[in-house]
This record gives sequence, structure tokens and C-alpha cells, in this order.
Amino acid sequence: MMNGMQELRGERVVLRPVVDDDRAALRRMRAEPEVARWWGPAEEGWPGTEEDVVLLAIVVDGEPAGLVQFWEEPDEDARHADVDIFVTSRLHDRGIGTEAFALICEHLVAERGHHRLTLGTAPDNARAIHVYETLGFRRVGITEASARDPATGEWRDELLMERVVKPQRSATAP
Repeated sequence: MMNGMQELRGERVVLRPVVDDDRAALRRMRAEPEVARWWGPAEEGWPGTEEDVVLLAIVVDGEPAGLVQFWEEPDEDARHADVDIFVTSRLHDRGIGTEAFALICEHLVAERGHHRLTLGTAPDNARAIHVYETLGFRRVGITEASARDPATGEWRDELLMERVVKPQRSATAP
């Protein structure tokens, strides 16, 4: 168990904390052109250089197949989680990413108490946007010049998306 995370099981995928044996495979996947296009090159030591991000390996048939990560806002008055994902390109268009993303979203809402999930993606990342919208995320708007383009290093716009589950009113809330 890491950062309070245990294994999450779906029909075809398992999400579990990244272990040392996953690192080389995840680095190779992140370097695949269809993944690197959106994620960019990994910094030295990745994965494992994150301080406040939870990393979960997506495992299919016992082998790493991608990564889900999330960050949680610690301020109780602004509580939400920000999520991201990649899947090895050999498994694209097979529903693996959709299943993995659905698992982590359900966990963040049901088990970690988040009513709001956010993510940022490139406005032209149609495959990812389709998955996010399928899982109930809506387009909030474009954040201008908010992320570096992995290929060019230039600032690019991002599409901000969110999924909100109306929270129960707390007995202590005003």
C-alpha cells in the first residue's frame, strides 16, 4: 500500500502502485511516439520523482500497460483531484484506457471523497477527449499558454475538463 492506495481491479485491468520492476517498461511506453506526443520526454529518474502525485501502473495480463496518476488538493475548502493517464500505443482503441480511467475516477469519488475531478489535455487530443467525455467529464474551457508542447517547447493551450458529482451537504457546512 502506498499513499493509502491499494490495488483496484476491473474486468481487464488492475491499477496498483508503481513498483521498481515497472519503471523501465513505463519509460519505454512514455517514449512511444503516440504517448510522447502528449506527455513529452520523461525527466531523469521518472517515474519516482513526484512528491505529491500518486502513480498507479495499469496492468493487463500481468504486465504494465500504462499509467494513471492523480494529485489531490489538500485544502478542504477547494478539495478536488486532478487525474491523468497514458496507455501503451499497442493497446490503443481497445477500451483499456477507458476501463482504467473509470476505475480511478470511481475510486476518487467513492473511496477518497472527491466530488470534483479535473484534468487538462491538448485541445486536439481527440482520443483522450472522447474517453473523458464518455466518463462524464465536460469541457470547461481553454486555458491559454498553460503547458509546454513536448515537441517544440513552446507554450500551448490546454482544454480544462471536469467531472462534478453534486456533494452531500455537510452538517457543518454553512
